[in-house]
Amino acid sequence: MEPIGLLAQSTVSDLDAAHAWYAAVLGRDADANPMTGLLEWHFSDDAGVQLWRDPARAGSSTMVVEVADLDDELARLDKVGIAYDDPMSTPSVRLVTLEDPDRNRLILTGV
Repeated sequence: MEPIGLLAQSTVSDLDAAHAWYAAVLGRDADANPMTGLLEWHFSDDAGVQLWRDPARAGSSTMVVEVADLDDELARLDKVGIAYDDPMSTPSVRLVTLEDPDRNRLILTGV
């Protein structure tokens, strides 16, 4: 296999509530609504995230997103009222865990 792109996906029960939360976390509205029940944010031509409305599976997803400056992102999240756990440090990276309205995890990593 030679992957040429990746879309990480979270399953949600209420697409409108998830849309609002992810738009606040990601700092912008979704880039695409390619079909009913699906929203996408594109980070590049090759990568992004999707929200898929699937109430039966909602709340069991985890996505990891690397950011350029974790402290800048946390300051921005504070301004828009997004709660998060205290950052954790590893030998190579820092990370923070967020939970969307369905309790899916979005982990931000950075330095």
